[in-house]
Amino acid sequence: MEKLFEAQGTLALFLIFFIPGFITLKVYDLLVPGEVRDFSKSLLDAIAYSSLNFAALIWLVLVVRSGNLPPWLWYPATFVLLVGMPVVWPVVFLWIRRRPKVARHVASANARVWDDIFAKRIPYWVIVHLKDQRRIGGFFGERSFASHSPAPAEVYLEEVWHVDENGGFTGSRIEATAGILVMGTEIQALEFFQYNEGVRVSDGEK
Repeated sequence: MEKLFEAQGTLALFLIFFIPGFITLKVYDLLVPGEVRDFSKSLLDAIAYSSLNFAALIWLVLVVRSGNLPPWLWYPATFVLLVGMPVVWPVVFLWIRRRPKVARHVASANARVWDDIFAKRIPYWVIVHLKDQRRIGGFFGERSFASHSPAPAEVYLEEVWHVDENGGFTGSRIEATAGILVMGTEIQALEFFQYNEGVRVSDGEK
């Protein structure tokens, strides 16, 4: 099996210079939803990411090529090289990119501000301002969901709460609420209020 890295055949080149980059792009697309990628147009991107993976792990490539590894180590090392690290790279890249000191200097990875806000999965009290001037109060928590690009903007709030005439929460939840799905085409604005775990609106927290 060590000859895999010595061969100049199509299979060896495909494994080394396409598969790692393909995996990296697929993982990135899962973490940052967007338009469906046309991989026929991303061949060079896959090759470029595979080359970077190869360069960063050149020490591991040399170890695998040496032929000195027993099979029980060779297979895990090859898996790390071709699959494991290509999965890790986009996770690390996005983690760095989203650090406050870095994020202020680079464009967001997400296509819309909507995606940026809801991707963080931070719980909020939310007041939805509709285009017909109505307001809906709700709670965005663990069981809530918001769509991602390129899907149309939609948000599901797991609880609905009464809103008073002044635009604030009344402190009472809609009886037997099972949540509400709001279409983005009906939304004029979303108003967010900080949520503190264990403190409900009825306790005076918005």
